[in-house]
Amino acid sequence: MELDASTMTVLWGAVILSGLYHGVNPGMGWPLAVSAGLMEGRHSAMAKAIGALAIGHLLAMLAILLPFSMMTALVTWQTEIRAGAGALVFAMGVYLLINRRHPRFLSRVHPTKLVLWSFLAAMAHGAGLMLVPIYLGICGIDAGDGGHDAARQLMGQNIASAFIVALVHTIAMTVAGGAIAVAIYFYFGLKFLSRTWFNLDVVWALSLILVGLFGIYTAVQGH
Repeated sequence: MELDASTMTVLWGAVILSGLYHGVNPGMGWPLAVSAGLMEGRHSAMAKAIGALAIGHLLAMLAILLPFSMMTALVTWQTEIRAGAGALVFAMGVYLLINRRHPRFLSRVHPTKLVLWSFLAAMAHGAGLMLVPIYLGICGIDAGDGGHDAARQLMGQNIASAFIVALVHTIAMTVAGGAIAVAIYFYFGLKFLSRTWFNLDVVWALSLILVGLFGIYTAVQGH
């Protein structure tokens, strides 16, 4: 199934926008980067923390996307898998909308282990799941003939696509979160943060629901 240029533009735009959205969300860790810089009194500490958060987020995206990329069943069952993935994302959104409590295990992770914290936070909030319907749309798998050789070739292409999607998404996330962290660290300070703290839990849950519905719709419509 060859996707037209406009559809591909929309899908890649969604990869970038979801990354920016994840970066803006405090739940993905940029306040920890500000805290690291202020506690150690060094700019490099904040930069190191941002890098650690980015690595953890990237690993979380790959942990979700790579299993889908290695499914040879995508060749013949892509509609069903894409619809199922959309339903899974939708269900995660509904769960987070009902259960507003933050995962307690995140508070048990030592502040110096930011890579692990970022990985677990992204997994717990369904950040990787949000990318799945978009990623499967980008794959645009053709379910025509080709046998095992074609399946292996498609799998290789899908694995490469998973890395690219995860990397582009993480770069966008890091740029957005890093920009906010730098602005607060250098210009606004923690007092500004305490006065303007924003909670995106409901918006996050609703966005998962919308992405899930989008994934189901595009799968059924064959986009």
